[in-house]
Amino acid sequence: MLKFCPWCSNLLQLDEDHAGVRFKCRTCPYICKVTGSIRSNTYPKLKEVDDVLGGSAAWENVDATDERCPKCAHPRAYFMQIQTRSADEPMTTFYRCCNPQCCHNWRD
Repeated sequence: MLKFCPWCSNLLQLDEDHAGVRFKCRTCPYICKVTGSIRSNTYPKLKEVDDVLGGSAAWENVDATDERCPKCAHPRAYFMQIQTRSADEPMTTFYRCCNPQCCHNWRD
């Protein structure tokens, strides 16, 4: 945790001596004694993640191919190709298992 001097706004330095632990300013005579534990947790608000593949609606009108699911070993999978990198790179193929109980997604 960072603490700043209320007089000169410089960063306070943690100083420990025979009198105990204290925060001390390097440029002015300000001293703040530490009387208890100093701890604070700040959790940032997470961004909402967009579904790059378009959600479940993107899989409604796609073709199926003979590709084995790595999770349930079902022999067929739906697929779609999306250009995820620059134009000189090959397209990325995304698969979804045709088994309605599995619906595992993977890419190639």
